[in-house]
Amino acid sequence: MLRGSNDSPCYSRCSDLSCSCSGAVTMWQKFIFLLCPIASMSLAEAKDPPRGSLQWRNELIRTAREIWGLNAPVADFAGQIHQESGWNTMARSPVGASGMAQFMPESAAWISKLYPELLDNAPYNPTWAIRALVQYDRRLWNSLKAKDNCQRMAFTLSAYNGGQGWVNKDKKLATAKGFDPSVWFEHVERVNAGRSVTNWRENRHYPKTILFNRASLYLQWGPASCIS
Repeated sequence: MLRGSNDSPCYSRCSDLSCSCSGAVTMWQKFIFLLCPIASMSLAEAKDPPRGSLQWRNELIRTAREIWGLNAPVADFAGQIHQESGWNTMARSPVGASGMAQFMPESAAWISKLYPELLDNAPYNPTWAIRALVQYDRRLWNSLKAKDNCQRMAFTLSAYNGGQGWVNKDKKLATAKGFDPSVWFEHVERVNAGRSVTNWRENRHYPKTILFNRASLYLQWGPASCIS
C-alpha cells in the first residue's frame, strides 16, 4: 500500500475498540461504529497475490536476492511478471513475445548469450523467465541514473518495455524542454521523443501500473521501490 495509508484514524480506532457495545451508545461511539465497517471493508477488499504466482514465490525471491542483493525489490519484479503475463508460463502475445517474462525471440536469443545461466534460451521455462527478467532489469538499472530508487526503477521498467534507446531520447528531450532528466514521474514521462501515440501511452502506463498497483500485492514477498 502507499506510504502512510495505514495512518488513517479509522484503522487505529477500530483496532482499539471491539466495534460492539452494550447499554447506552454515545454519539462518539456511534461515530466510531460508522467508521469501523469502512475499515473492515477496506481490509476485506485487500487483494492477495494470484494463486498462480505462489508456486514461483521462492524462486523469484532467491533469484532476485542472488542478482540484486538482500534488499532486492522483489515486489516490483513480481508486479512486473504479473503485468507481463499474469504468471502464465505459456503466455504468447500476438506479436510473438513468449513466456512469463514476455521476451521477444530476438531479445531472448540476445540475453541467452550474455549470461551462462540463460544459455538454454527457454522463455517458456518459468525458472529461465524469472532469471531473465531479473537479470535484464539489473542490467538496465546499472546503466540508468535517476534522482532516487523509485525514479530509477521507473526508468528501468520503461526501458524493459520499450527499449533503453527510447529512454535515452526521452531524457534528452526532457532536458531540452526544461524538465528534470533524473525524474521519471511528471518529468521525463511527459515527453515523447518520437514513438507512436499507442506505444508511448502503453510505455507510460507500464511503470506506473507496476510500481503503484501490481507491486502492492507482493509486499509480503519483499521490498518495493515506490511503496511500502
